[in-house]
Amino acid sequence: MTQAFIGLGSNLGDSRRAVVDATRRIDSLPFTCVRRSSSHYLTPPWGLREQPPFINSVVEIDTFLSVGKLLTALLDIEREAGRVRGNVRWGPRALDLDILLYGDRVVSSAALQVPHPHLAQRAFVLAPLAEIAADLIVPGCGRVAELLASVDASSCRRLDPLPVPQ
Repeated sequence: MTQAFIGLGSNLGDSRRAVVDATRRIDSLPFTCVRRSSSHYLTPPWGLREQPPFINSVVEIDTFLSVGKLLTALLDIEREAGRVRGNVRWGPRALDLDILLYGDRVVSSAALQVPHPHLAQRAFVLAPLAEIAADLIVPGCGRVAELLASVDASSCRRLDPLPVPQ
């Protein structure tokens, strides 16, 4: 079994619902269980600035899926949520799922880089990751809490939990 961390983000439609639904879908993947989930954070867009703010979260999972099968499953969840991959890099999206860490493995291929290549610079990933795994070591980068302390996270606003439907 491998411990992995997945970054979730959305800024189109009902973004909070998309993140909640994606968390449930990840938890229902074969041989996979969500162990912890961060709060939702309202964050400004990164890269392309002319778009709505994002809802971001991170989940910790235990999985027997290989990193390749996990990637394929996450891409399927994105597609089913309405994600359309186009030519606009860092543009708006219904759902974005990124493998941030997969155990202590370092993966570098055309399809996937783990740890996520921008993890150490992105407050919108580090803030929710630190909430659930502050002492985690990111291979080649350092401890999550120290990485978070090195970036400006002042624009990442932790949101109150969603009300539980009756």
